[in-house]
Amino acid sequence: MSEYIKSLMAEVKAKNPSEPEFHQAVEEVADSLDLVLERHPEYRSARMLERMIEPERVLMFRVPWMDDQGKIQVNRGFRIEMNSAIGPYKGGLRFHPSVNLGILKFLAFEQVFKNSLTTLPMGGGKGGSDFDPKGKSDNEVMRFCQSFMTELQRHIGPETDVPAGDIGVGGREIGFLFGQYKRLRNEFTGVLTGKGLNWGGSLIRPEATGYGAVYFAAEMLATRNETLDGRICLVSGSGNVAQYTVEKINALGGKAVTLSDSGGYIYDQAGITDEKLAFVMELKNLRRGRIKEYADKFPNVVYTATDASAGFNPLWNHKAECAFPSATQNEINAKDAQNLLENGVYVVSEGANMPTVLDGVKHFLDAGILYGPAKAANAGGVAVSGLEMTQNSMRLPWTREEVDNRLKQIMHDIHETCMTMAERFETPGNYVNGANIGGFLKVADAMMDQGLV
Repeated sequence: MSEYIKSLMAEVKAKNPSEPEFHQAVEEVADSLDLVLERHPEYRSARMLERMIEPERVLMFRVPWMDDQGKIQVNRGFRIEMNSAIGPYKGGLRFHPSVNLGILKFLAFEQVFKNSLTTLPMGGGKGGSDFDPKGKSDNEVMRFCQSFMTELQRHIGPETDVPAGDIGVGGREIGFLFGQYKRLRNEFTGVLTGKGLNWGGSLIRPEATGYGAVYFAAEMLATRNETLDGRICLVSGSGNVAQYTVEKINALGGKAVTLSDSGGYIYDQAGITDEKLAFVMELKNLRRGRIKEYADKFPNVVYTATDASAGFNPLWNHKAECAFPSATQNEINAKDAQNLLENGVYVVSEGANMPTVLDGVKHFLDAGILYGPAKAANAGGVAVSGLEMTQNSMRLPWTREEVDNRLKQIMHDIHETCMTMAERFETPGNYVNGANIGGFLKVADAMMDQGLV
């Protein structure tokens, strides 16, 4: 790390105290961009990285709502409008108790580079609330979403900022949010993505992040003349991303053997077939149950409860070739990364946002495995969000096959960008450098063209 980057990181930490996830995201990008700034001092003179690190706008607001017992509850809402150099702000809304300013800034910062890589005209943003939809009734979720959107609607729009879903924000929440926006603004417009198919949504949108992560893994394997056929795959999480990761792994001939939630994980050596996956989807999407029920339902399945004191996650300690972390940030620590490598994993494609700590990333890079960082590997979700925006603008829906083909092509193009940029800056095969540099250059050049704004 150069003296310039060390100084930059010291400034970031001083200006943004108590935001470790944001520091981590910035450091990972800045480390890659050392290569670019040395070769292109004009970006450094324009303080381009400093400008990208600072959000264009940070919104924080009160969200009061009434629960089913008639008691008033108060949550905090956020929207980080990070960068709009190449298009309207675009990024999900997360409803989870862990949500705070630092986490959303890290997600928004990552989103800028991810959206740039998709080749679509989208800037980066992120938002959400510390509201927890788990255990809430539909009416409570509706009242919260209506209160949240009553404030947020002042700041978003189809040409300004187009939020989507994320953890805790699925089709139900998007529907309530959209209904309130339409009611307040008296307009039916593509202001949110992840909408229902009957009112402006896109086919393949729920599947897109999981499908995209698997497509990216397939692209990486193709560089070694290999495929996913017959590969044992470890998948974490059991929500939207994990479900469709498993579905696409099955379609390409692989075998997923794990899924998890906050309570623990299941290991199914026989493989999570499409029939078993249908049970998981009903369990998680409709009944909102716990993954432990999978072990109760099917024979020869081992369930392991979460042990926060263990220092590592045993899910990543099984024999396999591929890993798809699809739960949440920093779920793979340095010990987990070592366990993956020792158990034969040589393909990691990140479905979650920044699921691997910096030391874990270093283990993967030093080992020379096929490691697809989140901003490249999980860009399929926002890519299809962008395609949903296009369909909304045209007032025309595309077929399932057309959207899926476009998604596959976008993931191919992202892979090509990563490979090309890594080679151009003399780190061939380093997808981390390739993704960071490829995402940065497009945004930086746009900002240079637009002047000091």
